[in-house]
Amino acid sequence: MRLNELDKLKYPIGKFQPPAHIDSAQIEEWIKIIESFPKKLHSEVDYLTDRELEKQYRPNGWTIKQIVHHCADSHMNCLIRFKLALTEDTPTIKPYFENLWAELSDSQNYPIQSSLKILEGLHERWTNLLRGLSDSDLEKEFLHPETSRRISLKTNIGIYAWHCGHHLTHIINAKQS
Repeated sequence: MRLNELDKLKYPIGKFQPPAHIDSAQIEEWIKIIESFPKKLHSEVDYLTDRELEKQYRPNGWTIKQIVHHCADSHMNCLIRFKLALTEDTPTIKPYFENLWAELSDSQNYPIQSSLKILEGLHERWTNLLRGLSDSDLEKEFLHPETSRRISLKTNIGIYAWHCGHHLTHIINAKQS
């Protein structure tokens, strides 16, 4: 498989590109994406068989099951990062090895229902928190130690709206493979 073809499978909606200016309308659009993600995810995976949950979106990629569990892991980490940034002065966040987490037994061998439940409750709380942020809250940042980049909360809302669409498209593509 050629590199360009592999990139299209890895990033079916492209890589996240933050807009030059993020306004309140953009933020609300992203929050709606985050808010609706659990329902959209349910509609894609609720009736899949165990065999269908083992489908991959690309060669050597994660299975649908691993993607669902990854979303729960990633979104839990994201909510914690938001809370750290809201309560500390530009905290350095703790990265994690998502590829290794996806290899753990709870990501490979455990039913997806628990992660779907986590995502439902987490996204409900998360969107409530996001809608309560002030303009000054949205400017707060955390430091990502792997990239040494400061990431504002308003940009991170966009990153996670993208993340929702990114993995939802992986699941749709895996189902069609």
